[in-house]
Order: sequence, then C-alpha cells, then structure tokens
Amino acid sequence: MSARKAINLKMLSEALGLSQTTVSRALNGFPEVAEKTRARVIEAAERLNYRPSPSAASLATGKSRMIGHVVSLSEHIMINPHFADFIAGAGEVYGENGYDILLRLASLEEQEGVYRDLVDDQRVDGVVVHGPLTGDSRIGLLNALGLPFVVHGRSDEEGADYCWMDVNNRRAFHRATKFLLDLGHQRVALVNGLETMNFADRRRQGYEVALEEAGIVLDEQLLHSADMVEPYGYHATRALMDLAEPPTAIVVASVLPAMGVTRALADLGLRAGEDVSIIAFDDCLSFLQSGYKGRTPDIPYFTAVRSSIRDAGKRVAQMLLERIENPAGPLQSELWEADFVIGQTTAPPRRR
Repeated sequence: MSARKAINLKMLSEALGLSQTTVSRALNGFPEVAEKTRARVIEAAERLNYRPSPSAASLATGKSRMIGHVVSLSEHIMINPHFADFIAGAGEVYGENGYDILLRLASLEEQEGVYRDLVDDQRVDGVVVHGPLTGDSRIGLLNALGLPFVVHGRSDEEGADYCWMDVNNRRAFHRATKFLLDLGHQRVALVNGLETMNFADRRRQGYEVALEEAGIVLDEQLLHSADMVEPYGYHATRALMDLAEPPTAIVVASVLPAMGVTRALADLGLRAGEDVSIIAFDDCLSFLQSGYKGRTPDIPYFTAVRSSIRDAGKRVAQMLLERIENPAGPLQSELWEADFVIGQTTAPPRRR
C-alpha cells in the first residue's frame, strides 16, 4: 500500500473552510483561537496527513527548526564512521520532532566565527559540540552567545556550566587494562586517540591508574596517540612489536585502529588473542560489528568495552531539543558506563 500524499497549509485551509492564518494559528497554539476550532483543525491535519513547510513553521514559531553541527576539518577529521553513526541517531530524533540538520565544516580556529555567524543570522535553534578538548574555549563562547547547546563528551571534570552526555572513558580503560593485568600481562600498550581531546585524555588516565595499582612502571615506549583510523593501528603495532621487549597485550581506542592492529600482527605471523591480546573500544558501528568474523561465530571477535555511538546521538539530540524548549531550565548531564564484552582476542600471555 502506497503512503498517503501529504497536503500543505492551503489545501488544509480549503478543506476546513477556514483562512490559512486561522489554521496556522490553531496548529501553533495561539491563544486567540477557540478550543473547538483548534480541535477541529488538529483532527483534520492528522486525518488528511498535513505536513507544514519548514519556512511556514519558522515564521509562525520564531524558530528555524534547524540544529547546527559544526565539526572539525583540519589536521584531524571528525567526519568519519563514528560521526556518521552519531548523526544517524541524532537525525532520527530531529526528524521525529520536525527539525533539520545544518552541517558546517571548520577548523577549530574558525569555529568561533562560525558560531557567531549562526547566532547573528538566526540560522539554528541550537548546536551540538563535537570532540571537546580539555578546557575547550567553545563552551565559554556558546554560553556568552546564549545559544542552546549540548556537548557530546566533556571539557572538564565537573561540566557544571553546560549540558553534556559522555561515556565514562576513564573507568572503561581502567577496566580493560586491569583485565589484561589480571590475565598475567605485564607489558600492556595503549594505542590511543588524540590526547588533546578530552575523551582520549581520560582513557589514558584510566590506563595509567590500572598500571599504578598493579605496581607497574609506565613505559612511554608503549604509548601511541593519533587519529583513530586503520592505518594508524597498523603502524603503531609494527613499531611496538619492533621493541626489544614488545607488549603482550594492547588496549586500542577504537575498533577501526584495532583492525590495523590485527593486520600488523598477521603480517608478523602472530595471532590476536593467542600471541598478543587486544581489547578495543567498540562504538557498535552500524556498518562494522565486532562479531562479524572470528574462529567462533557465537563469540564476538574483539574483546571490547562497548557503547553505542548511535544511541549517544539519539540522547544528545533529545537533550538539546529539551534545552531549546526550556533554555532557562536546569542543566542536564549524563555519564554512561560502557559494557565489557569478552571476545576471542584476549588470553593469558604465552611464554616466550
């Protein structure tokens, strides 16, 4: 059965025998419209599949019905599979609530000007801040501009003066590192994301605390930090395995570089899990599930600390729309815990 064709404001007005102004005011809650008329208009709009045009809704409500996403495009690129899954989740919520997305690419240095332009032009009702740095200046700017926003992540420890949603990265990487240490590994490497970003900084903190608790001295040779892409994981692993005393286990900041780690091990004639243990942070990417391959199909391939970035996108979008509707309301913050899933890439260290 084909979908019903949507009608516009003019067609709805003609069907009701009312002026377009009256119908628009009834749909947008203006108090001068009688309740009996409002109920009649709403019933007809639902029955006849009325869909308002964005421009008409903007004029009636004073809102653009647009959400801004300003993402970095400089020495590192936030337009990647992680962002794609995040925006898919957020876009689902926006669509359900009659909002569209305005996407801008800009370096961090250019983003202040972009935010100011968005406010001056009244192009968006709110924005999502991506990839927060530790002590990120964008947060103070947006507070000063008065533009509703939610941060995906955090810029500082408390996050007391802005809305944010984050994963407990410090605890996730503490747990992953401790799991490997409890298996008997003494040489555990960290293939991290860019540590200027707050999430990666927290992940390193969790890793370091686990080593300290186990009485193991931090070895800087076992630490790598860069963009979370597959080639980075490959080259970092080749460098690690060339050490005089290579690691027996590696904690990886994303499933994408973790694929590079396994490729490097394979080139060296080594097997993940049997020769070198791997734990990855898995964002449950829609196009790449960690259990998509492996020696035992019923068990995920990567042992992973796992959190859905698509679900994060949905929740951040919900928080932002709530903020737009109630800009003077209390600031919201949510800290999610990552799941720990044991797969096929971890085992006690083999004797050399």
